[in-house]
Amino acid sequence: MNTVPNLKHLTSDNFFLIAGPCAVESKEVCEEVAEKMIDICDRLKIPFIFKASYKKANRSRLDSFTGIGDDLALSVLKVIKEQYDVPVLTDVHTTEGAKKASLVVDVLQIPAFLCRQTDLLVAAAKTGKHVNIKKGQFMSPESMKFAIEKVKQSGNDKVWLTERGTTFGYQDLVVDYRNIPIMQRFDVPVVLDCTHALQKPNQSSGVTGGIPELIETIAKAGVAVGVDGIFMETHPDPKNAKSDGANMIHLNEIEKILQKLIKIRQSLNFMK
Repeated sequence: MNTVPNLKHLTSDNFFLIAGPCAVESKEVCEEVAEKMIDICDRLKIPFIFKASYKKANRSRLDSFTGIGDDLALSVLKVIKEQYDVPVLTDVHTTEGAKKASLVVDVLQIPAFLCRQTDLLVAAAKTGKHVNIKKGQFMSPESMKFAIEKVKQSGNDKVWLTERGTTFGYQDLVVDYRNIPIMQRFDVPVVLDCTHALQKPNQSSGVTGGIPELIETIAKAGVAVGVDGIFMETHPDPKNAKSDGANMIHLNEIEKILQKLIKIRQSLNFMK
């Protein structure tokens, strides 16, 4: 983690936090979230990475929001990175997208549905950026070692894994917390995605649902198990967010949750 540019509070012994809106829907929303999160994380001494997808390619319906335009969205992320002196993460879906996004961001995230896409993993690895691979909802934790190997054998050892739930039937996900220590055995940081793990996918409306009131519960359990990082999507007005509003936590609620998570982390450190 100490090689992520501008990542602060690395000596605090806290988990690191990846947080931000699901997508770049406007410069104003990204700036509001970045300012609030940086203030919170500076006070709580949490290493913070700003997250927003510059493009949403994995939508159910053709009329779903996919972005404000690649170049414009990446220019917003560049402003966030430079204006607020904070590392930035975004999803990539194609080899060309990985190359393009790498010119701006610090961490490239591989969506769960694409975690087996060799060309994408190799392209992300060859950018030299940190690569965060989300475990597919259909994958065992043990099988993720092959995704790691694709990145490392392409000359990049800056790789993380993210647990985001496992498919349970057609319209639900469950988090198997055994996955966290199993994937940590691969000697990579492991992140828990507390928002997408609570998705209700494949709804008849074509719009994914969620259970945001359980984000705190999922996060507490993850920190208790010993996860290295926490991933949360947050927004100042989730009900009117243009992407995945049903899964995001309100920006005003995130600090109290982080305070509780830090207490759990401190308890674990005390017992070492």
